[in-house]
Amino acid sequence: MTDYRLTPLAASLPATVPFVGPEAQERSLKRVFDARLGANENVFGPSPKAIRAMADSGHWMYGDPESYDLREALAAHHGTSMDHIVVGEGIDGLLGYLVRLFVGPDDAVVTSDGAYPTFNYHVAGFGGTLHKVPYADDHEDPAALFARAAEVNAKLVYLANPDNPMGSWHSGTALAEAMDALPEGTVLVLDEAYVDTAPAGTALPLAWGDPRVIRMRTFSKAYGMAGARVGYAIGAPALITAFHKVRNHFGMNRAAQAGALAAIKDQAWLTQVVDNIADARARIAQIAADNGLVALPSAANFVAIDCGRDGAFAKAVLDGLIARQIFVRMPFVAPQNRCIRVSCGTAADLDAFAVALPAALEDAKNT
Repeated sequence: MTDYRLTPLAASLPATVPFVGPEAQERSLKRVFDARLGANENVFGPSPKAIRAMADSGHWMYGDPESYDLREALAAHHGTSMDHIVVGEGIDGLLGYLVRLFVGPDDAVVTSDGAYPTFNYHVAGFGGTLHKVPYADDHEDPAALFARAAEVNAKLVYLANPDNPMGSWHSGTALAEAMDALPEGTVLVLDEAYVDTAPAGTALPLAWGDPRVIRMRTFSKAYGMAGARVGYAIGAPALITAFHKVRNHFGMNRAAQAGALAAIKDQAWLTQVVDNIADARARIAQIAADNGLVALPSAANFVAIDCGRDGAFAKAVLDGLIARQIFVRMPFVAPQNRCIRVSCGTAADLDAFAVALPAALEDAKNT
């Protein structure tokens, strides 16, 4: 047998993924879900202009390794310059590059216990040490995160605003004020994947070049292009330039670049989709109330529903929904795992969820 000479770190890691995809679950169940409400995808889809641009992009060519046209459009959209922006393979890809730039064996990184697990996956992959703080009232706790960063001399602090998996959020002003306690030499990794669906005033109101923070944005959520894998980071030029040391320069495919460029220019479509998402959040909340449950306020394209008991009960509810061909997910860590997380869907998707939920609850109560 070949002895593959993996690094000691790689050999020590489990061969796991942060999320089990719905496709893998469908293969296991040998059937297709009736409603795909677990991955926080935007079922309302991308701009028709983006679809046409992707189809006509010239697939025989590699993508532009500088993503020049897209970065130029993003800079204009945000009122900044191209040297503040790097484009990558979704926020997940950009997080991997960022961690590679900052984190080596035993370097300290701080996050919330139960927050987005892909960031943790990258930190483990480069040998960093994760330090976690709990949520406070179902919100990420900036004060606790920054205090812990000072205690452990953290290189990075990860915070999502709005948050996944809870959908909660802080005002941008409150977060900016909390950053006064961010330790010198620590960079805040601010995941703003859901900022397009959040109330006005949620985005951080600081200069794009503030050296203390790097902001992550995506076309996967409100823009409806999760399958294209397009994300971008906005930060100080010196930090953005560092990405070019490690990123895959041909990682962005040409169709994705063309689609994102068309999408950023079609803000009318974005406005329509954000309205659709708000309507779906309201419908999910009503379905929860109709079943005696409480939907947590959400600024994202999903809603966390408090099942009223503990994580074992919520898991039983989730299993009951899966058995009825409704794909949902749930938070991983107590006490947030008392909830299930339901992505915004079409009217038909949510009708199916409304039919399945009472029976799933009844099953869970009898477990």
